[in-house]
Amino acid sequence: MKYKDIRELSDEELAQKLEDGRAELFNLRFQMATSQLDNTARVTLVKRDIARVQTEMRARQIAADKAAAEK
Repeated sequence: MKYKDIRELSDEELAQKLEDGRAELFNLRFQMATSQLDNTARVTLVKRDIARVQTEMRARQIAADKAAAEK
C-alpha cells in the first residue's frame, strides 16, 4: 500500500489496517516457522505496511497535540 493511499484513510480505517496487518504478520510468521510459506518476501512487505500506518497515525497525533497546544 502506498503512503499516499494511507493518508486518505480515516482514523478508524487506519486502526483497522494496523490490526489486519499485525494479524497477517502473525499468520505469516507461523507459516514460516512450519515451513508452509512460499513467498517469504511477503513478511517484509507486511512489516513495511504496518510501519507506514503507524507513521501516519503518529503524524496525526503530533498534529493534534500541536493544535491543542496553540489554543
